[in-house]
Amino acid sequence: KKKIYIQKKKSEDTMRELLELKEFETIIVNPDYKDRYKCMDKNSFRDLIEFIHAFDSNDEEADVLDFIKIGYKRNVGETITFKNYVGLIQMKNNYQIQVLPKIEFLHGEKDKTKQVFMKMLRSMKDFPAKVFSNANLKVDRMNLYEVFISMYLQEVRRLVKHGLKASYVKREENLNVYKGKLIVSEHIKSNFIHKERFYIGFEEYQINRPENRLLKSTLMKLQKISSSAENTKEIRQLLTAFELVDISRNYDKDFSRVIIDRNTKDYEILMKWSKVFLKGNSFTTFSGTDNARSLLFPMEKVFEAYVAKHMKKIFSSYNLEVSTQDRGHYLFSTLNGKEHRKFALRPDIVVKRDGKSVAILDTKWKSLINDKGVNYGISQMDMYQMYAYSKKYDTPEIWLLYPVNSAMKDCGEIIFDSGDGVTVSLFFVDLLEIEKSMKKLLDSLQRNWDK
Repeated sequence: KKKIYIQKKKSEDTMRELLELKEFETIIVNPDYKDRYKCMDKNSFRDLIEFIHAFDSNDEEADVLDFIKIGYKRNVGETITFKNYVGLIQMKNNYQIQVLPKIEFLHGEKDKTKQVFMKMLRSMKDFPAKVFSNANLKVDRMNLYEVFISMYLQEVRRLVKHGLKASYVKREENLNVYKGKLIVSEHIKSNFIHKERFYIGFEEYQINRPENRLLKSTLMKLQKISSSAENTKEIRQLLTAFELVDISRNYDKDFSRVIIDRNTKDYEILMKWSKVFLKGNSFTTFSGTDNARSLLFPMEKVFEAYVAKHMKKIFSSYNLEVSTQDRGHYLFSTLNGKEHRKFALRPDIVVKRDGKSVAILDTKWKSLINDKGVNYGISQMDMYQMYAYSKKYDTPEIWLLYPVNSAMKDCGEIIFDSGDGVTVSLFFVDLLEIEKSMKKLLDSLQRNWDK
């Protein structure tokens, strides 16, 4: 029996195997090079390739191979590299791959990649950040999927504490007591003999509504897939609040019945996350197969949201308005002399003072290189875009924001000048010291405005 138990435990540990890597690190199957690359067993590697090819997209122009690259290195063999998307993939054999962002810590700090990443995710509008803090999550001990489950459970706990929403539900029953409205035709048909009964229609106030059914179904699914004792204990406790709620028999039908308004605002984020857990939706345009799960985040969007959130916090004290994904400007306004606005411009961040645009900023999740000869690695298309922003928004203050790295930390001021009134300045954001970075950025902008 002891031998059987040991074998079973070993099997469970294998099923929960976790490979952790960072963006741009490469996965291989050749153990001879495991000191240089992340190594997987052949079967799991095959499953991962199958998983990648099975990804589906709602966007015709999107290609999963744009962010998960399958390649080949001489002597090493087949390779898989993740870029610009981070998160967790769990394949059908429960082998988990956790991809963390590439973040550099430049002042001798301990590697806090996962903690910083979780703070960055809090900036995304669909993330359940209301009750999230690093203090009540064992971020270091949990894989990302368990962290997300824990955050979801905290949000459900908050909802339960305030009370599950109830609503009036129409019902028809043949009862010995009279209430509501007598349904005459059904009453005559059903109670010709039983004169003591009444076939009635009435409304009953109950919590068995679509939102709560979806929450209960999500909790029950998470109870099956969670490998965290803390999470499963929390789920058991939460389920007691849903005893009078049915499970959802049709996810799509119940999701279609969910209406988020003033009374159901507390359900908004939970419903989005229930879709993630119940239907395999993710934060990309891609979704995996039914027997695999993924939670992948586009780092371009995460970085933009993180910068914008803290920029708004710092800049608001100086009567500056910060908006994201600004709309209203187009590259062309007429076609053959007639109004025809085409090629919309969508700068990441616009700073306004007294309603007028004073600075345009675009965030780029890319590590630059300290080499003037190759323009520091800046994309030529990005520069064309910055020039168009300056002309259309009528401001010379154009900035490109990149995460700081060791190569660029002491590079000094870098400003590109077009010679016709357009300047593009570079700024490097310290992700660990985000508020200090935003104050430094504000100081740089104000110096330019005071000239």
